[in-house]
Amino acid sequence: MWMVLGVSAIAFAVLNIIWAFNNKNAKWFRFLSISLTALTVCAFYTDGAVRVVKEDWAGLMDIMPTMSNALWVCVIISILINSISLFKEKIN
Repeated sequence: MWMVLGVSAIAFAVLNIIWAFNNKNAKWFRFLSISLTALTVCAFYTDGAVRVVKEDWAGLMDIMPTMSNALWVCVIISILINSISLFKEKIN
């Protein structure tokens, strides 16, 4: 589930940038991208919690170290990409 949400967040971030540079109002794409980014993090956390309940320690050791770093990077990139349209609006 978190993969679908993450890909959707990226798609809306790209739409946000395209609409912003075409001088169109991109606030809904920005909102959807940030919201889906937050839902991606929540879904990943839920996946980890389910693995703890099932006592799947090997699965946790395989996934958590790499994916926690990847989620940090993706959230930071999402914030930066979505802020581009905010700064573009203030310049115009």
